[in-house]
Amino acid sequence: MKNIQLKLVGICAFLLCLQGKAQTLPLNMPEVKEPVFSNKSVNIKDFGAVGDGQTMNSEAFKKAIENCASHGGGTVIIPAGLWLTGPIEMKSNINLHADKGALVIFSRNHDDYASSTGSKSVSPIHGDGLTNIAITGDGIFDGSGDTWRPVKKVKTTANQWNDLMSLGGKVKDYTYFPKESGHIIHNSNRTYMVNFNNCKTVLLDGPTFQNSPSFVFCPHDCEDMIVRNIKVLNEWWAQNGDGIDISSGKNIIIKNCFLNVGDDGICMKSSKSPLHKNGEAGLQNVAISDCVVYHAHGGFVIGSNTDGGMHNISVNNCNFMYTDVGLRFKSARGRGGLVDNIYVKDIYMKSIAHEAILFDTYYEKEENSDVREEITERTPKFTSFYIENVFCNGAEQALRMTGLPEIPIENIHFSNVKISAKAGNILKNTKDIDLKGFTYIKEKN
Repeated sequence: MKNIQLKLVGICAFLLCLQGKAQTLPLNMPEVKEPVFSNKSVNIKDFGAVGDGQTMNSEAFKKAIENCASHGGGTVIIPAGLWLTGPIEMKSNINLHADKGALVIFSRNHDDYASSTGSKSVSPIHGDGLTNIAITGDGIFDGSGDTWRPVKKVKTTANQWNDLMSLGGKVKDYTYFPKESGHIIHNSNRTYMVNFNNCKTVLLDGPTFQNSPSFVFCPHDCEDMIVRNIKVLNEWWAQNGDGIDISSGKNIIIKNCFLNVGDDGICMKSSKSPLHKNGEAGLQNVAISDCVVYHAHGGFVIGSNTDGGMHNISVNNCNFMYTDVGLRFKSARGRGGLVDNIYVKDIYMKSIAHEAILFDTYYEKEENSDVREEITERTPKFTSFYIENVFCNGAEQALRMTGLPEIPIENIHFSNVKISAKAGNILKNTKDIDLKGFTYIKEKN
């Protein structure tokens, strides 16, 4: 694989090639290198894989990856075909490459995902403590998530609900829960579709990931990671069907991705991590650009868990359409931490169902903005946001900011922001909010 490096250097300068010309964002971010692989390649067919959609290929995937890894790594090729398999465990120095025409379908038998430790089910694609890994190509990975996810009745048509009823699951509080192997699936056992923990030098480039049990791509504590040119698809009613959820880590690029999902689109999360223990923000140095988000709870999202802290995140040149919220920043007491140095620029939004821009420190909590509580290390603090060149055609509300009386939302700067919406701005418990560059245009009924 050609070794292409993105140079991210300079004092407070992040140079990124966008649509053929350089754009500058105020991030001080180190160089992020792509993984480099040997010329060795193996084909899963050479290890007994059969692409008929009926043959279980778990052993063939395992043998191909282990063989390649044992010889120093390289590329494991998934050719065109319909490949049924159980979970795939990645190894260091492996590029899992799905050719155009390759459709990998993960098993609908949940027993195939049983963990050897008896904990939460393993993810369809997973790896822990790895270095130099990639998933590339133009193929498709389907997580068979419809066998895992609950479905709320309010999100379905009558015919869709009747179809679910015929499958023999269980209904509780107007929510359908699928049944597998004689028992009802519990929410806590649903796994992420692609889950990398504590990995370094990671690349996702090209594939489509769809129909996930829960979040689609959710790396934890990963460093030096590039995610580009991928498609992430879930039905809009997919419960907890987030697209890209970065959960702690540093030095991360997300570029030219397309998402249409059932929950948050591109989401930043941060909880306790090795970085946090060293006094650093649990999530830091993230650059997002050139992405499109269709249906989602939020286009670009921070939270809800921010207790590990976040620092130095930029979002640039993105389109959000038909999302519940456009820019969504959420946390709550007990789940919060310091979130600062957030740069949002050149965002173009259309038909946002609720708020175009939302800051919420009472996420999933009853709002009482007059009652102070003791400040702890888990009290959310949103500060030093710079939001520039953001335009929205149609929203229910332009801007809502709800801070805590003990720690207001503060030091938020708006420049050349124009939003048409039915309702204007609501600000509670805020400080030093620069709205001189914010224009609200009331929509005509």
